Amino acid sequence: MASSSSVMSLLPLGSGKEVGRSCHVLSYLGTNVMLDCGIHPGYEGTLGLPDFKLIDPESVDLLLVTHFHLDHAASLPYFTERTDFKGRIFMTHATKAVLHLMLRDYLRLMSMRARNSDGEESDQLFSEEDLANCMKKIELIDYHSVVQHKNVKFWAYNAGHVLGAAMFMLEIGGRHILYTGDYSMEDDRHLAKAEIPKIKPDLLICESTYGIQVHQTREEREAIFTGTVGRIVSEGGRCLIPVFALGRAQELLLILDEYWQANPALHTIPIWYASKLATKALRVYQTYVNFMNVRIRQAMDLGNPFQFRYIKNLKSIDVDSFDDRGPSVVFASPGMLQSGVSRKLFDRWAPDPKNGVIIAGYAVENTMAKDLANEPEDVLTLEGKSQPRNCSVVVVSFSAHVDYLQNRDFMLAVDPSHIIFVHGQQHEMRRLRDAMKIEFRDRAKKTKVEAPRLYMPDNGRKVMMRFTARKEAVVMGSLASDGTEAIREGQELGGVMFTQNFATRICALEDLGTYTQLRVGKVTSKLHVPFVGSISTLRLFLLEMFTSITESKAGSRTAFGLHNDELSLVHDPSVSGSTLTMEWGASPVNDMLADAAVALVMHAQTSKATIRVTSKPCDGKHGGEGGGGKRAKYDEEEVRVSRMRKVESMLKEQFQNVEADIEGGTFKVMCLKNPAHISNGDDDVEVNQQSEKSAEEDAELVSCLATVKYEEGGKRASVKCECEDEVQGKLVQHAIAQVLAALGGIYV
Repeated sequence: MASSSSVMSLLPLGSGKEVGRSCHVLSYLGTNVMLDCGIHPGYEGTLGLPDFKLIDPESVDLLLVTHFHLDHAASLPYFTERTDFKGRIFMTHATKAVLHLMLRDYLRLMSMRARNSDGEESDQLFSEEDLANCMKKIELIDYHSVVQHKNVKFWAYNAGHVLGAAMFMLEIGGRHILYTGDYSMEDDRHLAKAEIPKIKPDLLICESTYGIQVHQTREEREAIFTGTVGRIVSEGGRCLIPVFALGRAQELLLILDEYWQANPALHTIPIWYASKLATKALRVYQTYVNFMNVRIRQAMDLGNPFQFRYIKNLKSIDVDSFDDRGPSVVFASPGMLQSGVSRKLFDRWAPDPKNGVIIAGYAVENTMAKDLANEPEDVLTLEGKSQPRNCSVVVVSFSAHVDYLQNRDFMLAVDPSHIIFVHGQQHEMRRLRDAMKIEFRDRAKKTKVEAPRLYMPDNGRKVMMRFTARKEAVVMGSLASDGTEAIREGQELGGVMFTQNFATRICALEDLGTYTQLRVGKVTSKLHVPFVGSISTLRLFLLEMFTSITESKAGSRTAFGLHNDELSLVHDPSVSGSTLTMEWGASPVNDMLADAAVALVMHAQTSKATIRVTSKPCDGKHGGEGGGGKRAKYDEEEVRVSRMRKVESMLKEQFQNVEADIEGGTFKVMCLKNPAHISNGDDDVEVNQQSEKSAEEDAELVSCLATVKYEEGGKRASVKCECEDEVQGKLVQHAIAQVLAALGGIYV
């Protein structure tokens, strides 16, 4: 089933031609869904927020968060508590658990940065109370479980990016929209790769972080990572690995703990995991082990793989008093080096050439991590002082984003009709779009499959796509094919449509109780109508209006069935006297038929056509002596003459020249020859009026002589007509017969 064309739109409030503050508003059929609600790590305060002023927050029905990274979720408390947003929020169990920890740590960092030189706090994005209230509003969703809100149905797939990361598939008006968020198509040490949905989306909203770059293999990246760490500490240096407290840090810890175990010479060199969330992070990963891959789940049967042998947790670290005289490895947050422990350690270690920094994740624009990737000679400290950068810098990506080949294969596999690229720098995004145009064009030449339309909007630039809103329904029960004949496209089906478990179904009315808890009832209407007319006259009127009439008689009772007996008319003088009873099953059609039948019953009693001279012709059996026969003859003749005069009156109204012989029962009628007419048999003639002009042009009169004779004492009559024009003769004969039949009392 389909409805009229409608416009679907996507408005990026962030991450349009940039990486950071992912936030998009999808609008279709009056529903608005926000996808992610992050901040930009490269900006502080409200400058890092998505552009919320472009929308009315109160109009957002749903907010779906794909994962716990700050650039996808950190503005959530601000949006839910400091705007008019009143919709519902969904994310996976693991995402909520980790996000709460991340946002509390982010709030702590905001408080530290917000203090000015006077020691006073400036405005923050949200408070501790805002965060607590926000977390109460979050609802949870499992992978593959289906949730419906208003006219939106949605479910989540594993995205493989971090613990609990999800892709969201939405269905609105029969159209499917897939939002990938950040996703990974590569199995690593603790997470499985992203799923590929089997449903073809009409719109794919896809990340483009790495554009057309192709990653090294996981083995090559691990070798570079462990080799760089080993070289730095072996030369007596200190190795800084800036990471976010939760996410890819756990993957790197697993790799390094295994590398240390395989190299006894390194056992005396400490590895520190400097994070206030270290213990809580470990507890979260133990709790949600079911979100991880088979390797970790099997390892949990033998012991906790996140209980590291060579890595020690530091809940707090005072950089100024930290003993770093010997070689060591420190994992510290935040991953972008914009503040916190990681930045303080970098400022302290940057001048020493023995030291090194490994950038192991994606570096966002306008952050120190991004600047270090270009290996500048000098850097600014947190205090704003310039100092030389002598330490080594190595970039090796463990960010769990798809590269070009993985992204390409995914897009070709899901085969959408439209693709919108988000979450990527402009030049990388453009290269990816151009490369995919070539891929889809080549595929179209080989397979004749139409290439999708590709978009890469700026922030605040709405993409609009026109779709036909579809609604699909499953046909069930007796309406469905029994296997002998399949239901054809375009075939009309009639039944009851209902929604059950988010699926629309159609079944026959009699099957409704089988597939639902609904029961079918029937309302019968009954109406008593005063009736003093003749049944024969009523029969005549009903036949003129209805085509399918049944009639039954039993003694004085007469019953008519109309419209396949949906409506019954019963007249029984011995029971109801001068009342006619109508009964029908209540429905819009039957109610309309009942109204028409009531009008006919009333008209049959008041129309001039029902007025008769006598109800029965006199049969001359009045009794008494002498004069009885004469009185009967007089009455019979009077009735005949009266009827002949009515015939004469009717003919004069319809034809131009009529000469009547009442005594002889003959009528000479002058009428036009060859009028436009169509005969439908059984002496029924349908006449199509010509215009006056054409009638005058073809005016040629013909004479028709009609004779009416009575038989059997006036109870039967025959009508004969002689005419030069056969059809015109039938017309005159039919008109006279109709008048005599309407007068009643005889059989014509």
